[in-house]
Amino acid sequence: MKRILVTGSNGQLGQSLKSLTSKNNFEVVFLSKDILNITDSKSIDNILKEKFDFCINCAAYTAVDKAEEEKELAYKINVLAPKLLAQACKKYETTLIHVSTDFVFNGEYFRPYLEDHKTHPISKYGETKLEGEIAIKSVLENFYIIRTSWLYSEFGNNFMKSMINLSKNRDELNIVADQIGTPTYAVDLAATIFKIIESQPNYGVYHYSNEGSASWYDFAKAIFEYSKIQIKVNPIPSTSYPTPAKRPYFSVLDKTKIKTNFNITIPYWRESLQKSLKALV
Repeated sequence: MKRILVTGSNGQLGQSLKSLTSKNNFEVVFLSKDILNITDSKSIDNILKEKFDFCINCAAYTAVDKAEEEKELAYKINVLAPKLLAQACKKYETTLIHVSTDFVFNGEYFRPYLEDHKTHPISKYGETKLEGEIAIKSVLENFYIIRTSWLYSEFGNNFMKSMINLSKNRDELNIVADQIGTPTYAVDLAATIFKIIESQPNYGVYHYSNEGSASWYDFAKAIFEYSKIQIKVNPIPSTSYPTPAKRPYFSVLDKTKIKTNFNITIPYWRESLQKSLKALV
């Protein structure tokens, strides 16, 4: 039986992994930041020395706009922590699976991004996530880095839940319509991570999101449609909703590599959204 450590267990991906554990023949240990401080090498060593086959790092600083100000904190969690985890994984012969982001790209390619496309983050959040990838590669030869996008689920805080909450007190909403990406159901990503663990090693950088593409406006409209919520949604350009951090205008990810290497079928984003909304009720 494979032994797996999951960091950041209280986040939505951590909780999504937890929701699937009964379906897998693994021994999975879920640790929150209260028990495991991933920015402290001694704390990591005390846990990793218990011998795990895999470490899934779900912990991340994901407050995109706040990262523009909280640079040191974003660096500690997104860069230092992955490096320390990689060092401990190397020491104890544990395979690291690290989750990264579509924000490592600048969004100016306007075709689905391949894993080897040139990275060029345009926000502090994206910069720290890319530096975290580089830190892992500087320590380990064998690893999995999975870039994903627009993560949501019935767990934690995310766009889907924010839209539903906002609709309770508003008659209409203005939603950005010129940023294109792919909403990704965290439970689908969790299932894919477990599939990778079950498969033959094909180490490297991978892209995973649901199939298809959408704007935030499209995503919001679908959330309200499937929830049967009556609310007016107005499409607006990014310029009408300025934020401290820049976002890529186009960050759809090409999933050919992960589908081919692990023989997986990826659900369409609208189908997964309906599943998540049903689970939320």
